[in-house]
Amino acid sequence: MKKVTVVGAGNVGATCANVLAHENIVNEVVLLDLKGDMAAGKALDSFQQAPIDGYSTRIIGTSDYKYTENSDIVVITAGIPRRPGMSRDDLIATNAKIVTSVTKSILEYSENPIIIVVSNPLDVMTYAAFKASGLPSNRVMGMAGILDTARYRAFLSMELNVSPRDIQAVLMGGHGDTMVPLPRYTTVAGIPVTELIEEDKLNAIIERTKKGGGELVKLMGTSAWYAPGAAAAQMVGAIVRNEQRIFPCCAWLKGQYGVEDLYLGVPVKLGSNGIEQVIELKLNEEEKQLLDTSEKAVRSVVETFEGMGLLEEKEEA
Repeated sequence: MKKVTVVGAGNVGATCANVLAHENIVNEVVLLDLKGDMAAGKALDSFQQAPIDGYSTRIIGTSDYKYTENSDIVVITAGIPRRPGMSRDDLIATNAKIVTSVTKSILEYSENPIIIVVSNPLDVMTYAAFKASGLPSNRVMGMAGILDTARYRAFLSMELNVSPRDIQAVLMGGHGDTMVPLPRYTTVAGIPVTELIEEDKLNAIIERTKKGGGELVKLMGTSAWYAPGAAAAQMVGAIVRNEQRIFPCCAWLKGQYGVEDLYLGVPVKLGSNGIEQVIELKLNEEEKQLLDTSEKAVRSVVETFEGMGLLEEKEEA
């Protein structure tokens, strides 16, 4: 794989492009935004970092989709954050139109890319890209679980005073308050986390993880970008290197976990074909109930999106 396009030159997109450039795993990263000067400026700034940090990846900033031609992977970060007074439905409608338009524009120049969606509301935006693209479901996925587990692991490392590198965790469900961290599958250097931390403290960390994005918005007045951008770049790296890594990602389910025809966060194996396999864990009854609650919440948002008729508008256009 030679080329990655990142659509959206805001903080998340620019961070993703910069992290990818540092990885030195593709020849070219295209940073695309309707504000072409901003994309060009951030790309130029990032490439001027290359002699300092020692990478060779070319970074191009543009507003013209023709420069995305023959992209192997496309990361979509485009969209707007929810603003004061904006309803959830308004956010869904606005960002779905953006993601759909971006997906169709990308496919005019790249025949069979792998698409990674970062735009929110994540689960339904991934569904919108899937429907707009017509690509196989293994080639369209969403980035959420890697970010959510990173927050969970970071909070645990702070509480336990251990390196976050030694913490492994699994998290499932939708990207939001109904996400399902799984303490039973959380370890510190192979040691079950439940042997190292009191139950009440662990539960508090789980609740903090669920509201991790909101915590940062309160602190900064805007959403996060370093961790989300790096998380998307990590997914790209696993695909480009065909690493067969196991990550929690937003994936299309066709009966796994008893869920039919829905994008939901589950552990998957990532390789050169995108999602190579959905990993099915043996959940206990409590975990199944939590996942069922998350599924219902995500499906409700998808039904809201479908009720807007945006898919029909696309087909008629």
